[in-house]
Amino acid sequence: MPVYNKLVRDRIPDIITTSGKKAVTRNLTEAERIKALQQKLEEEVREYTHASDNQAALEELADILEIIRSLTQIHGADWAQLEDIREQKVNERGGFQDGIFLIEVVDE
Repeated sequence: MPVYNKLVRDRIPDIITTSGKKAVTRNLTEAERIKALQQKLEEEVREYTHASDNQAALEELADILEIIRSLTQIHGADWAQLEDIREQKVNERGGFQDGIFLIEVVDE
């Protein structure tokens, strides 16, 4: 029987039970949850960078967004507040849509 020792989506234990197996779980403390979400974020980013096609990439991005939503809540904010911060940064510094790659800065 595989041992996972990792954060999973909330409905996974029910899905496992429905398949006729038993899921052994525990609830994490807030500190453990933050660490587990950080590890999950790293895992999902790795999976995104190795996605073989657009659909797989989008599915990994959706997982990343769900993790970001959970982390946003843990840090005492909601999605609207996070979006406001994102928009402010875009207004001040721009986004990443143009694909600008900075090579170096030269004193003139």
